[in-house]
Amino acid sequence: MNYRHAFHAGNFADCMKHALLVLLLQALARKPAAFSVLDTHAGSGRYDLGGTQATRTMEWRGGIGRLLDDPPPGLPPAYLDLVRQAGAPDIYPGSPLVTAMMLRPQDRLVCCELHPEDSQTLRALFADTPQVSVHARDGYAALGALLPPREARRGLVLIDPPFEQPDEFSRLAQGLATAHQRFATGILAAWYPIKHRAPVRAFLDSLRDSGIRDIVALELTLRPPLDPTRLNGCGLVVVNPPFGFAEAALPALRALTHLSPDGTGAATITRIVEE
Repeated sequence: MNYRHAFHAGNFADCMKHALLVLLLQALARKPAAFSVLDTHAGSGRYDLGGTQATRTMEWRGGIGRLLDDPPPGLPPAYLDLVRQAGAPDIYPGSPLVTAMMLRPQDRLVCCELHPEDSQTLRALFADTPQVSVHARDGYAALGALLPPREARRGLVLIDPPFEQPDEFSRLAQGLATAHQRFATGILAAWYPIKHRAPVRAFLDSLRDSGIRDIVALELTLRPPLDPTRLNGCGLVVVNPPFGFAEAALPALRALTHLSPDGTGAATITRIVEE
């Protein structure tokens, strides 16, 4: 409840997560049938990069700021187009706004945000958007309560917890298990930080043992993950990845390695469990 994403909006981890989110949404939109998106930890939806919180850390300068100034080859053009449409370089869109901008008339977005101030801001942002609903509730609890989606048999679940709790990796693994039990045909995407390898290795091992099939892990590191006090990289686990997603994602991840300050960035895609 103390986490405020505005301090970190537009940093390299946001850029990675949202570039891959765009690719997932594009894959869903290839078919005319409606799809639904559940964003479990939605935040406030849009962030003022000139505001007090963002300027205190200036993390966005090493992320979206560099990408806008010098877009590297391989980055999905639609990602930067959406960021510019949202108001960059002054405003950075969070995952709810990125998703809402990509919805077709038949699609739907459900956002969950527990922080009272952020959930109110999110409601105001989408007050005139009937395709988007906002719930002031715990995102993990929403996986059991709001899945499967009522309106669509196709969809995406984005789980992006703040990692405030020491057992967050365990909670994330359980959240994926709950989501898969409730919505086995849906695309499940879960973001995680990479500080050092041991917690990530244990998390991925737990997914291998979960019984869930068809899992890939996409990772971006800006430096070797050796210092547990720093965010050295991040990953996105995807269950039921769309056809061709990994092939499209790899150039995007490699493009984002250009954000590494010392040139030691790395991008990997690993199949955790076969189909």
